[in-house]
Amino acid sequence: MAENEKVEQATQAKKDKKSDKNAKPGFFARMGKWFRDMKSELKKVQWPTRKQTINNTLIVIACVIVVGIFIALFDYVAGEAIRLLIGAFKG
Repeated sequence: MAENEKVEQATQAKKDKKSDKNAKPGFFARMGKWFRDMKSELKKVQWPTRKQTINNTLIVIACVIVVGIFIALFDYVAGEAIRLLIGAFKG
């Protein structure tokens, strides 16, 4: 009897797996749901005003310029240091 129960349980498990595959919605149904969910989430976003966007853009540009200047200075100093070291070993 125990063997029959095991076989029945295994058969039932296989049937459950097959029914789960059939219950899964199709690709286009899932894609449609994803777009609907995305649209719903985008309605909840608090979008910045034009003034905030311009202000943030100017801040980013200023930071890029400052970091660029620091990198250029470091590159120049490092290049000169290497040039001095190479010149010192050449004799």
